[in-house]
Amino acid sequence: MLAFLLMLTSCNDDDDGGGEMMTDPTIAEIAATTPEFSSLYAALLKAGLAATLDSPGTYTVFAPTNTAFDNFLDANGIATIDDVPTDVLTNLLLNHVLSSEVTSSQITTGYTNSLATGPDDNNLSLFLDTTSGVEINGVASVANGGADVMASNGVVHVVDAVIPTPSVVDHALANDNFSTLVSALTRPSFGSTYTDLLSGTDASPFTVFAPTNEAFDNLLMALGANSLDDIDDETLQEVLNYHVIAGANVTAGSLTDGQMATTFQGEDLTFDLSDGAKITDASDAQANIIATDVQCNNGIIHAVDKVLIPQTVWDAINPTIAGFVAMNEDYSSLLAAVQKAGLVDALNAEDANLTVFAPNNAAFEAFLSANGFASLDDVPVDVVTQILLNHVISGVALSGDLSTMYANTLATNEDGDNLSLYINTDSGVSLNGVSEVTAADIEVRNGVIHAVDAVIGLPTIVTFATADPNFTSLVGALTADGQPDFVGILSGTTNAPFTVFAPVNSAFEALASVPSGDDLTAVLQHHVIIENNIRSEDLSDGASVATLEGDNITVTLPGTGDNIADLTDGSGNSGIGVIAVDVQATNGVIHAINAVLLPDTTN
Repeated sequence: MLAFLLMLTSCNDDDDGGGEMMTDPTIAEIAATTPEFSSLYAALLKAGLAATLDSPGTYTVFAPTNTAFDNFLDANGIATIDDVPTDVLTNLLLNHVLSSEVTSSQITTGYTNSLATGPDDNNLSLFLDTTSGVEINGVASVANGGADVMASNGVVHVVDAVIPTPSVVDHALANDNFSTLVSALTRPSFGSTYTDLLSGTDASPFTVFAPTNEAFDNLLMALGANSLDDIDDETLQEVLNYHVIAGANVTAGSLTDGQMATTFQGEDLTFDLSDGAKITDASDAQANIIATDVQCNNGIIHAVDKVLIPQTVWDAINPTIAGFVAMNEDYSSLLAAVQKAGLVDALNAEDANLTVFAPNNAAFEAFLSANGFASLDDVPVDVVTQILLNHVISGVALSGDLSTMYANTLATNEDGDNLSLYINTDSGVSLNGVSEVTAADIEVRNGVIHAVDAVIGLPTIVTFATADPNFTSLVGALTADGQPDFVGILSGTTNAPFTVFAPVNSAFEALASVPSGDDLTAVLQHHVIIENNIRSEDLSDGASVATLEGDNITVTLPGTGDNIADLTDGSGNSGIGVIAVDVQATNGVIHAINAVLLPDTTN
């Protein structure tokens, strides 16, 4: 047959003796003149498609041989092609035809659309797999030497089997990325429940959100399970049913932001289109829809990167913090960081009682890029560890428990002091002025998770000064024209650690006038102690400490009224109140004060 096809096309390329080059035959002519395509041609004639494939165009046809047709008819209990209803035969044949010319070198693994139609007249999908040759929908292969039979109106690829119009099950079976899903659907104890349902038309059309193998791997990791066999039948059925919407062929284009849909399991899914297409399940975590509109004859498939969890199962699973992160593909970078830092056990501990601000993959990508790292592998382990711990506070703090305040994270400086976290709730919840909570109160077995949109880097003195609106006047003074690079100094490690007594805005407002030039420099330096991380527990009554400016400040304990301590500045002004203490950064500590410290101007 192949030799005949080659001869046919080469003859048509030869000169006819009259000096005129003959064109390639049409696809219909190839079918009509090739003995092994007699069944195909008979089918094309009955369906009225021979004329179509004899007309100008750019078609690709996967052409079954006579043997392929005989096998198909036998398998379906059909005596001859004449016994196939014309409309069924037409759609079957169109399932072998693409609207554009695609040669074998242009075929890649993935989905394309045939000219056959399914629910709502949507074109059916074909899954082309080039792992080993070219396979179509997992049922037909391009024969050796049977590719690229060129026609004047397209190209023919000879295939060894008829390609039936695919059901949801057919497409799931064809794509190896869904092999775990198929294993779940075909669990022996389920019998043919799911294969019969999702292959048939009862309750169809179906919309199926199909988790990838990686999504199932993440679920098993979160559950501490070795395989699907560790999940009981009832739980697995609840999960599988939660991925199916019956009676609707929901295309990606028909989804709307905030839309809800009731699943075959009975609970709802919510769609979020604000930043790509996502699905929110009962865990309040989101699955990304990573491939859309795989159209079947009885429904449609969309691939998702997370196994969707219904409320009934979520209540039973109630994962740990580490488990929740492992179950959500959007936190795969966070999971990799947790594993690199060796913090899995800590976040799995039953009695952890932690609050975690969890950055998603996009947040990690932005953080790595901003800091010059090609990947997480390039970040030293100790740095990864401290960055992660800077997202964790001890105790369970729901969103209703948060207020504008400082909290301590589990990250530490070189002395082992816990770093501070500035939480601002004036508008939503922001953290250190760099990260916003995007989803709050994801309660898990050993704590609570709040999703955030940025990695919270390890804070410096400047981080807190710029994040806290109580210090805007101080920041304005530090960055005034003509001043030294205080931002660079207080962000760095030279002469660190620093102890900074930071005047709040009202302290500057109380000044008769704000100094400028060198006088302002001296005033600002009079608030900084270098090479010393003096925390509140290090303060002692009568202690006198030299500042960066040169004059000493003196501490009086206890302070007057509500003051934690009183300070006396270089000019002898006393009773200056320390009103908040121990805002701990990596390169020093801040204590808030209620008046501006003035150096001795007589020096």
